[in-house]
Amino acid sequence: MYSHVMVGSNDIERSKQFYDATFGALGGNPGMQDDKGRLIYMHNGGIFLVTPPIDGQPATHANGGTIGFAMDSNEQADAWHKAGVEAGGTAIEDPPGVRESGMGDLYLAYLRDPDGNKLCALRRIG
Repeated sequence: MYSHVMVGSNDIERSKQFYDATFGALGGNPGMQDDKGRLIYMHNGGIFLVTPPIDGQPATHANGGTIGFAMDSNEQADAWHKAGVEAGGTAIEDPPGVRESGMGDLYLAYLRDPDGNKLCALRRIG
């Protein structure tokens, strides 16, 4: 449904360490950096970018915004979450686990990246 997702960062090297770890836990490759200093991650047909803000102002996270990453298994979500915490992210919300929803049960794990962006690992159970 989307072409790409991009978040801002105030420290690209710190973000590279974090996202290399979380995407690495999913079998993805380390990010590439383009000539504008943006990090580019391509995995399973999706594109995720991290950039210093173009306007030169500090990067801020979206209040109420969440970026969700599809997981193949509960174990993959747990590995993603663990890698993110170990690479400078912050565990938020409830611990990783099953949540009931109107769209069926979901396995969810939430993190904030080092710049405060809210991320979610999601596996649809049923």
